[in-house]
Amino acid sequence: MGELVSFPSNGHEAGGYLAVPVSGRGPGLVVIQEWWGLVPHIEQVCDRFAAEGFVALAPDLYHGASVSNSEPDEAGKLMMALNTDQAVKDMSGAVDFLLGHEAVTTTHVGVTGFCMGGGLALALACARPDAVSACCPFYGVMPWPDLQPDYSKIEASILGHFAEGDSMFTPEMVRELEDRLRSEGKEVELIIHPATQHAFFNDTRPEVYDEEASTRAWTSIVPFLKANIT
Repeated sequence: MGELVSFPSNGHEAGGYLAVPVSGRGPGLVVIQEWWGLVPHIEQVCDRFAAEGFVALAPDLYHGASVSNSEPDEAGKLMMALNTDQAVKDMSGAVDFLLGHEAVTTTHVGVTGFCMGGGLALALACARPDAVSACCPFYGVMPWPDLQPDYSKIEASILGHFAEGDSMFTPEMVRELEDRLRSEGKEVELIIHPATQHAFFNDTRPEVYDEEASTRAWTSIVPFLKANIT
């Protein structure tokens, strides 16, 4: 079980959920929420990462707001109303919090995120190339016209997981992103899981959850993050 924490964010205060491994020390990892907000599922993902030895922090990008996964229209409104400049600052504040935390053993952090959090994970890797050395987006959506990351700035190694049946971030969009990142000279692998839907990793949504694909993704990103968070 983790705890709620607060940290500075560009002169303001942000919050999030922090999970620390039983050993008390490990590599730092930022976990970015889906459009539902900082809900129990994301906290449980942080706990899973802590069980694997990571110090995992999920910043609360909605600053206390959240909706249940039975309210997609409301979640969409929250996502589109997100102040992306502030979100990037909050994520950057989470990076600095981890790098200053006594439990974190690395000089860089990793970042992973789901749905809009997958897009924001890439945005954070662009914004903090000095500090992010590994990036694992899941079916990353970047729906905000005012957020156009400069992928040339990424220094992180990238391993992404996407869904074949995703209508929000289609396989064609995945390949376009992969080609763009490779054209910038980035180390990247984006995996499209066959016969899966958007949010296949979310085990609180039985209508889309895919246990086999989730297990494949999990067993690939854990060693990838351990190898690339330096």
